Amino acid sequence: MINRRTFNKAVGLGTGAAAVSIAGFQANAKAATGHWKGGGAAAPTLPAVTPGTHTSFDRIKQVRAGVLDVGYAEAGPAHGPAVICLHGWPYDIHSFVDVAPLLAAQGYRVIVPFLRGHGTTRFLSARTFRNAQQSAIALDIIALMDALKIDQALLAGFDWGTRTADIIAALWPERVKGLVSVSGYIITNVEAQKQPIPPKAEYAWWYQYYFATERGRLAMENKTNRHDLCRLVWDTVSPTWDFDDATFERTAAAFENPDYAAIVIHNYRWRLGLADGEARYERYERKLATRPVIEVPTITLDAERDPFTAPGDGASYRDRFTGKYAHRTLTGIGHNLPQEAPTAFAQAVVDVDHL
Repeated sequence: MINRRTFNKAVGLGTGAAAVSIAGFQANAKAATGHWKGGGAAAPTLPAVTPGTHTSFDRIKQVRAGVLDVGYAEAGPAHGPAVICLHGWPYDIHSFVDVAPLLAAQGYRVIVPFLRGHGTTRFLSARTFRNAQQSAIALDIIALMDALKIDQALLAGFDWGTRTADIIAALWPERVKGLVSVSGYIITNVEAQKQPIPPKAEYAWWYQYYFATERGRLAMENKTNRHDLCRLVWDTVSPTWDFDDATFERTAAAFENPDYAAIVIHNYRWRLGLADGEARYERYERKLATRPVIEVPTITLDAERDPFTAPGDGASYRDRFTGKYAHRTLTGIGHNLPQEAPTAFAQAVVDVDHL
């Protein structure tokens, strides 16, 4: 577990900000009594929504948090229990466009941020290194929670979002009421990533190796190549999802962020040990390299048609979750699970709140 003082140093907050954050935690914890519906009560069954029913959020808000000006969508009552939904690559907040209304209708305050390098999220300084190592992204979300005075939240994500949520649950469990983790435990161990994996799995990761080359970097910097590459990934990792061009284009707008290429390239190169991170995050990475267990209530989701879903119905990561736990496999669903199966994803969020 990482304490608040260490976190504030990592993201560049002063002692005054730390004092405000701690005071806010104490006040909000008292005010939130009765908001969380856990403790074994039966979870409500959510109404089914057809994927694609909603196409947009009401509006995008901005807030300064850590090294970023974060763009985020918000739905539901301002004082409801918080749910933070975290997207992956090559996706954006629209992965949760049908999920958010389902949760808002249950009284949750739903926050869906653009990760660094995506959409309207911007770095506050041109001098900040465009770093996409895993702990940096996790600290972005902690900073966002502090900026929005959210002391504890349900975290739910997929792809980069799963990794980010897993890290927060492992290192800052006091900030996490419950976790919905698509693909289970995917905290990166850089040394382990250097070892080859079975050829079929390597094939699914083709773009990771492409991005390790100068040719791949140039492709991501070129608007047309970037657009078409991301569309190809959508098509191949979600083979049963019948989305239309407009659905992709709504998300593709988030790829026009000026830092998008730098963030994507650094993320994949860092994970392969081909790019350096920053010294200020090293203590977190050392802890994450030990594969810390996650003790908060968790529901893991596997997508049957996702080429990255590990075999064994969750058995390969079961030992990493030591608290209340449930696992579900969604048949016929691909990588972008919350957008392909929004009702099942939202139901998992509600259910984990009742574990």
